[in-house]
Amino acid sequence: TVIGRAGAMAAAMVAAAGGGDFSDLREIKKQLLSVAERSRERGLQHSGKWAAELAFALEPLPLSELPPPPVLTEEDARDLDAYTLAKSYFDLKEYDRAAYFLQGCKSQKAYFLYMYSRYLSGEKKKDDETVDSLGPLEKGQVKNEALRELRVELSKKHKAQELDGFGLYLYGVVLRKLDLVKEAIDVFVEAAHALPLHWGAWLELCNLITDKEMLKFLSLPDTWMKEFFLAHIYTELQLIEEALQKYQSLIDAGFSKSTYIISQIAVAYHNIRDIDKALSIFNELRKQDPYRIENMDTFSNLLYVRSMKPELSYLAHNLCEIDKYRVETCCVIGNYYSLRSQHEKAALYFQRALKLNPRYLGAWTLMGHEYMEMKNTSAAIQAYRHAIEVNKRDYRAWYGLGQTYEILKMPFYCLYYYRRAHQLRPNDSRMLVALGECYEKLNQLVEAKKCYWRAYAVGDVEKMALVKLAKLHEQLNESEQAAQCYIKYIQDIYSCGEVVEHLEVSTAFRYLAQYYFKCKLWDEASACAQKCCAFNDTREEGKALLRQILQLRNQGETSSTDVAAPFFLPASLSASNTPTRRVSPLNLSSVTP
Repeated sequence: TVIGRAGAMAAAMVAAAGGGDFSDLREIKKQLLSVAERSRERGLQHSGKWAAELAFALEPLPLSELPPPPVLTEEDARDLDAYTLAKSYFDLKEYDRAAYFLQGCKSQKAYFLYMYSRYLSGEKKKDDETVDSLGPLEKGQVKNEALRELRVELSKKHKAQELDGFGLYLYGVVLRKLDLVKEAIDVFVEAAHALPLHWGAWLELCNLITDKEMLKFLSLPDTWMKEFFLAHIYTELQLIEEALQKYQSLIDAGFSKSTYIISQIAVAYHNIRDIDKALSIFNELRKQDPYRIENMDTFSNLLYVRSMKPELSYLAHNLCEIDKYRVETCCVIGNYYSLRSQHEKAALYFQRALKLNPRYLGAWTLMGHEYMEMKNTSAAIQAYRHAIEVNKRDYRAWYGLGQTYEILKMPFYCLYYYRRAHQLRPNDSRMLVALGECYEKLNQLVEAKKCYWRAYAVGDVEKMALVKLAKLHEQLNESEQAAQCYIKYIQDIYSCGEVVEHLEVSTAFRYLAQYYFKCKLWDEASACAQKCCAFNDTREEGKALLRQILQLRNQGETSSTDVAAPFFLPASLSASNTPTRRVSPLNLSSVTP
């Protein structure tokens, strides 16, 4: 009867969470408050916090509608003294002591705390061992000794179907830590069915799914929590459009005040490099939740890319005042020093972040970038590889490995890593340009041309793809295609209303002037030659070409009409209309935080 009552209570929660329906927000709020309390009772602080934050975004409930306290079973009553004592030790991080007093407890809650205390005790010992003796690059070599015993005990309970939703979650975590990924995924799916309201199980599932195909084959419970899970996994898998649609529908459903959703939307915009939008959302988030530390490292990446030194300095000081020993704080300070080109100091802070949490993905990747700046390629490769171990979906780490092997002049390796980065970000022009350069070095020019053209088609961030494509056509003596590429490039640059100050604009005008000259199109040739005179490196050639054209015109040479030019320069590019505003070129290594 005791097990029956506990099972009935769990079944009621499953039924309550059923259906992806947001029509009854009061019921959802009740469920969130209830699961927040149940998570806290079991020491699952992060799941409790997530549920509490989401509940806070909904309207308050009147006294009559507040969720009742959980029903105690006979077993709960029997274990109450031991549980209360052990929980106080657990909260003080005395895990072995908590586990000792929970031995032999039968109730679900006390048994979970017993197993979880043993698991955390093993994790704490592992961390203590590594912090003193090893640098962060060797972190992965020390194992949690308690995992095997826990797996044996939990698998027996699992076979006997004696684990509730929380117990299944812990079993899944143990399996994941032992690198039994397939088994872990099955157990987390089971946990989500047993207790759909527990965010921890969904989040663990997110970390194990590597592509959309895997997602299709999962049989997930049909609950409103699934919408939050899908939005989160779409963000992780870089399916940003789908993620933003999901988050918008959650806001429309009544979660418009949720700081969690606002931060996730900001992260999504960061992932598609819509930097202005992401910055404005993060600024709004900081107004609503000024002491928030989560996701602030992502905010600092955006400030870094925009070279906003004063804002980044303010953020670093602010987070330091709130909590200087948080992983995110260390990453923000690292970014700040990196922007000031103090790369040794930056690397030191990323190492500090990894001492606090060796599985913190962002810090591994950023540390790789710093080692690259310091020309320490072997350390950079090691850091990027660790990032990939933590999360195979991190395109920045694959891209970083490509860059390091490029420096080491190993184009085949380079090609492999850039391909992986491109698979994760198929519409990111930087991956495509890098791939194109690789193919060029390997003399696979047809492939290189495809990459550059695709980079232009998906929206070229650095505005370099067309120039590289034009130069390839030049090499292959395809002068008409080269001219077309240069014209498109010039139109693109001028349509932005700014000329990027690098050699390529002058290169384009020089080539076009010579091309039109060969085609005997004197007007177009002289327009381009006059443009050449505006740039230091092509001024003399431009003047020489103008003198030649004038000479030929005086000799009575007429402009050719039978040779068709690809298409002419737009009117806005007349010689009198030289733009004056200039911006410095984008540095590829600094644009990928």
